[in-house]
Amino acid sequence: MKSPYTGISRIINAFKYSIDGIIATLKSESAFRQDILLCIFAIILQFFIDVPSLYRVLMIFSLALIILAELINTAIETIIDRISPKYHALSKKAKDIGSAIVMITIISVISLWIALIVIA
Repeated sequence: MKSPYTGISRIINAFKYSIDGIIATLKSESAFRQDILLCIFAIILQFFIDVPSLYRVLMIFSLALIILAELINTAIETIIDRISPKYHALSKKAKDIGSAIVMITIISVISLWIALIVIA
């Protein structure tokens, strides 16, 4: 559906819709809440790790990838559930792919953190 808004009002409304999406995900997805807690813990933890400032920035920004992956996974699951709550092999495949996105992102972020700590 096309937005009736243009210009700055479109940007403001898009921001509001994005916040609505984050709030809805926080309310409905325990995995998302766990990822948020993991990221908060990691942000605190990185202050106790002796790395250059640039590495610290990369470490913090990499955490956003986990949140993004979980939002993508939630969107996929929501669309599949909207189509039909019944089991279907393609629905399972789509949900499994969404889950794989999250897993690969977490593994990548952990690998990046380890690499940055080792080379620091």
